[in-house]
Amino acid sequence: MLEKSDIAALVQEWLQLDQNDETRTEITALLEQGSYDELKKRLGTRIEFGTAGLRSKMEAGFSRMNDLTVLQTSQGLAKYLLKTVHDAKERGVVIGHDHRHHSENFARLTATAFITQGFRVWYYHDYIHTPLVPYTVKQKKAAAGIMITASHNPKQDNGYKVYWENACQIIPPHDKGIAKTILDNLTPWSWDYKLVDTSDLAAEPEGVIDNYFKDLAGLSRFRSDNEKSTLKFTYTAMHGVGAPFAKRAFEVFGLPPFIEVEEQIKPDPDFSTVEFPNPEEGKGSLSLGIQTADRNNAHLIVANDPDADRLAIAEKINGEWKLFTGNQIGAVLGAACFEKAKASGIPIDKIAMVASTVSSKFLARMAEVEGFRFEEALTGFKWIGNKSMDLENEGYHLAFAYEEAIGFTIGDLVKDKDGISALAFFAEWAVQLNNRGLTVNQYLETLYAKYGYFVSENSYFICDDKQVIKTIFERIRYGHEQTQENLKSGTYAYPTQIAGIPIIGVRDLTVGYDSNTPDNKPTLPVSSSSEMITFRLKNNAVFTIRTSGTEPKIKYYSELRGESEEQARKDLSQVVQAIGDELVEYQQYDLVWRR
Repeated sequence: MLEKSDIAALVQEWLQLDQNDETRTEITALLEQGSYDELKKRLGTRIEFGTAGLRSKMEAGFSRMNDLTVLQTSQGLAKYLLKTVHDAKERGVVIGHDHRHHSENFARLTATAFITQGFRVWYYHDYIHTPLVPYTVKQKKAAAGIMITASHNPKQDNGYKVYWENACQIIPPHDKGIAKTILDNLTPWSWDYKLVDTSDLAAEPEGVIDNYFKDLAGLSRFRSDNEKSTLKFTYTAMHGVGAPFAKRAFEVFGLPPFIEVEEQIKPDPDFSTVEFPNPEEGKGSLSLGIQTADRNNAHLIVANDPDADRLAIAEKINGEWKLFTGNQIGAVLGAACFEKAKASGIPIDKIAMVASTVSSKFLARMAEVEGFRFEEALTGFKWIGNKSMDLENEGYHLAFAYEEAIGFTIGDLVKDKDGISALAFFAEWAVQLNNRGLTVNQYLETLYAKYGYFVSENSYFICDDKQVIKTIFERIRYGHEQTQENLKSGTYAYPTQIAGIPIIGVRDLTVGYDSNTPDNKPTLPVSSSSEMITFRLKNNAVFTIRTSGTEPKIKYYSELRGESEEQARKDLSQVVQAIGDELVEYQQYDLVWRR
């Protein structure tokens, strides 16, 4: 436990290192006010570097996003690259940023750290959408890429996202290696916001954005149909950076201009019209989009999140707007990609698709019926992107990849989610469906009729006590009766049924157990640092329960394939209720269930 003297020492350490007057004043003011609890939160722990890089509130303190912690992270990353990547200095790094408060200064200090070590720096002075960083890494054959963004987080947050030399987000063991090297390089080498403007080592990556849109145009197959289309799209950038890229994407596909949600089209770091700048939040976040679409008699609403790496879609059906889930969009785009790949002459057995393990099993079912290759990956595009590259190295054509959190990869522009390429591809496909006399929802219904009705329900339980979370998962894993005895002996005692339905498969990626493989070892990577268990039921239900790395939650992702939507929803509802009552026992632990 930190005493006042310990906290006072941490304050002095902060003031010795920090050269930003604003954040220095924050810390000294807290000390003068005697706010030791707050100082303990700010200074008592370090912001954790992981595979997602950094993400936190923008405040003074070692546990927050600020100039000092960004500079320290960049110094550690620079040193780590010098140790691990061949010709790292000459190949250089790519740095981009979004429009959030302090993003530009964070990017400038990041550049300073690398220039100080003699790295070439490809630096975007203007706002860019996140996928341009990995695209530029690929184009320039850079050693790494850094994007300053917190995606769709609230306005007080910011983040630091790292891409490796393969233009994918980093995966273990690089995260731990970088984290350790950060701790060895905490004293600032330089604190210069303008070095990137004057150094001969820094340059704008000229021509790369043009190349991105040339490659994007190559995904279009029906330009003449696009040019003649009367289908109306309403677009919102959700106060982010997406608008200029979305406009140009429509242009290179020959699509008529979309109708802008004017109140949200320009970058606004305060996200003035929405509580959460996340189009996944539902109709609340799209209320202005709905109003704009209704005024202009638009057929579809398309939305990027603030850094434009995600895509949300809504369609008006019988006078009501339907916001498609990430899994529904994944089904539509996956089927479209399959149709296009097949039509272009690619052998079906050489087509491949990837989805995260908590996403719908629709693509797996489609692959089973059609004969293409499907693979699961762990949650997050760091895993999806690397799995996609593995398949390409085996000689497969990677047609599509996605995760249920409205992240989609189409084509080979990037091995990361890209809301701009997905936007243009989807808009073109919507035009084709319209020419066939189908709405997007009607097309989705034809897919369900062919491959089965997939219904899903995803939500979470709030639990602020880590010990309770640990107890719940130990009980699930080692049984109700002899939990501690089984834990000590390593004897698993998973439930054999839920809601009276037999469980036919269990995969536990925390301890490395899979009941459906010959050696009982899972094919996906195992990590003891987080909880994640998947159950398969005899009635075609699949659900995963896992902990969140950033929030006090037990999350669940459930899905059921049935012969009709009505029956599937009824059966799934029964399973979900049992997840809460029988498996998690949320009432016993007084957990809040956000259902």
